[in-house]
Amino acid sequence: MGPTASGKSGLALALCEQLPCEIVSVDSAQVYRGMDIGTAKPDAPARARVPHHLIDLCDPAQAYSAARFCADAARLVPEIRARGRMPLLVGGSMLYFRALQQGLSELPPASADFRAALAQEAARVGWPALHARLAQRDPVTAARLHPNDGQRIQRALEIVDRSGTPVSGHAPPAGGGLDGPLVKLALNPPQRSLLHARIAERFRQMMRDGFLEEVARLRARGDLTPDLPSMRAVGYRQLWAHLDGAYDLATAEERGIAATRQFAKRQLTWLRAEPAPTWLDPDAPGLVARAAGQIRSAAVESG
Repeated sequence: MGPTASGKSGLALALCEQLPCEIVSVDSAQVYRGMDIGTAKPDAPARARVPHHLIDLCDPAQAYSAARFCADAARLVPEIRARGRMPLLVGGSMLYFRALQQGLSELPPASADFRAALAQEAARVGWPALHARLAQRDPVTAARLHPNDGQRIQRALEIVDRSGTPVSGHAPPAGGGLDGPLVKLALNPPQRSLLHARIAERFRQMMRDGFLEEVARLRARGDLTPDLPSMRAVGYRQLWAHLDGAYDLATAEERGIAATRQFAKRQLTWLRAEPAPTWLDPDAPGLVARAAGQIRSAAVESG
């Protein structure tokens, strides 16, 4: 686990050279086909060297959810173990990690029509106005959401509208989808400035690798809109807005970097609430050996 650009994929591949692992992606954007550069999706050589699961599952026009992830991961984990290998779950979608461990509350399913109407309203009045509405109907949930976190504001309003009960009023989740020993490794540079530098350099490298062209190809399809969950991914929405003429490319790049920093901050907030992870400095000497040792010790203890 860890914030974006903290080195999770690199560590995972290094661990797979020492341990009999298969990687299960815990990333809500890497599930989409055609979204490769902006999601930092593992390249073809890495995927040829080590089995990767839950990547390129669906088209960007479709929705993928925490509930579907839990079902997919709960199926894959025992299959991987049955092959005598270890499932190595790698990613930064912290809700997915929590849902897999703790389960999900019984919430109403998503409604495409409701979400489209809310997105149109947000385009007129802005997400902060809808955040203020959420604060009236579910102040507990609104208090933990950023006023511009459109995806989560939208879902929270959908839940309270369709069920009559705020998110905070639904029963807590019961049961998760993981059995057996669990080792939780959390990557985090000790200084926030180091993480910010990593984020900026990676975003600029994505731009050099053709990120803008990737977004342009997706936009040119004609069946995708910026309010889809896939296109709300960090970086994609800023470059889409540039292509729509909202601001120049330099501004889009800086906004993309800033949004990625905000995303990393939210990921770290989730991580700090995670029970008993082993915190790792991604730049510390002996990182791979320490992480592998944690996994081997847990395997020995479990028999």
